[in-house]
Amino acid sequence: MSITRRRALLVTSALVAGALAGCGAPSSPGGAASSPAAGGNAGGGIPEKPSKPVVLNVLDVAGNLQLTQGMIDDFVAKNPNIISKVNYSKAPSPDLVGKIKAQQGADRVDIGLVLTGTDGLSAGAEQGLWEQVLPTNASRLSNMNEYMEPAAKMQALAGNYGVTVTYYPSGPLLEYMPAKVATPPTTAEELLAYAKANPGKIEYARPANSGPGRTFIMGLPYILGDSDPKDPVNGWSKTWAYLTELGKYVNKYPTGTTQTMKDLANGTVNIVASTTGWDINPRVLGTVPAEAKVTTLKGFHWVTDAHYAVLPKGSSPDVQSATLQLIQFMLTKEQQAKAYDSGYFYPGPAVKGVDITMAPPKSQEALKKFGRPEYDQLIEANPKEVPLDNKALVTAFDMWDRQIGGSKVAK
Repeated sequence: MSITRRRALLVTSALVAGALAGCGAPSSPGGAASSPAAGGNAGGGIPEKPSKPVVLNVLDVAGNLQLTQGMIDDFVAKNPNIISKVNYSKAPSPDLVGKIKAQQGADRVDIGLVLTGTDGLSAGAEQGLWEQVLPTNASRLSNMNEYMEPAAKMQALAGNYGVTVTYYPSGPLLEYMPAKVATPPTTAEELLAYAKANPGKIEYARPANSGPGRTFIMGLPYILGDSDPKDPVNGWSKTWAYLTELGKYVNKYPTGTTQTMKDLANGTVNIVASTTGWDINPRVLGTVPAEAKVTTLKGFHWVTDAHYAVLPKGSSPDVQSATLQLIQFMLTKEQQAKAYDSGYFYPGPAVKGVDITMAPPKSQEALKKFGRPEYDQLIEANPKEVPLDNKALVTAFDMWDRQIGGSKVAK
């Protein structure tokens, strides 16, 4: 899959999804929308096994199939009596709510499984689109008990909707070319000093369009010691002041992360915001030279991320039965090892006890060549924070656009 279809595309959907929902999503999808709409099948209406093999239509709005399609295909090969065929489709996350609502409105839901990020999950829960699969079906999804702690915290964001299928610590990281930056900044003050001494040589993409961009601004409150990293309105005074000062020395904010990586590779800029996946995968693909390096800033906390499997209301009990069995299979250690992929969502697995030696040979080869041994230590040694909830994230995007960089977003 091209790097241009990466997870960063998801970020813009928070703005659109918020508009579609008519208001910001709750802190947890299990909050304001905790009561499922009438007509759902989750609970006692789902049989243990489908009455006959089903055709499962999977919609991916998160780029998640890059990590999980091999898991799904393996399940179908091993269980033809449960799923006879899978049809895959992909769409931008902003299209998700409208697509599912249209099918539900017509009483013709043919999508059995949606793979989404936090934004699509929250927006759909706010609209009452997803089955409330937990806790009723917890016994069918017992592999959720094996989540790593940070993946379990990402699962908590789903409330009773959705199941975490992949996880990564994300960032914020700074990526640079050592030939251009002999001594990389290691504190926020040093980064600002570098920007002043080298105008136009630091870049991050508009946060509403970029995973690394939004992770950078969500990570700064921890680095700067702001009063409340979860409250961009009342708790980010240091962050907004810092971003304003830094912005004096930023020439433009690209509309997507891919352009920042190209600008790093061609020498337009020397330092860009990055994440583990955006560091590794573009170097695997050759978008960024292999010799690029990364650094963190003093006070660094990881801002984590995850992808979820959700079941739209209105799909048949047989399809939901098959989908629950599929998700349980995807959370086995053997299948989770496939989430290492080529560093796209590094590391990728959401459950405990899955290391790189269990990954497919192609993944092992890519990560041996382009991975970073220091990541394991960074992941182990630094705190991991859940991202802003959807409502707060939409607010942060709006404030950034109005106060920081809206006038400099590259067209």
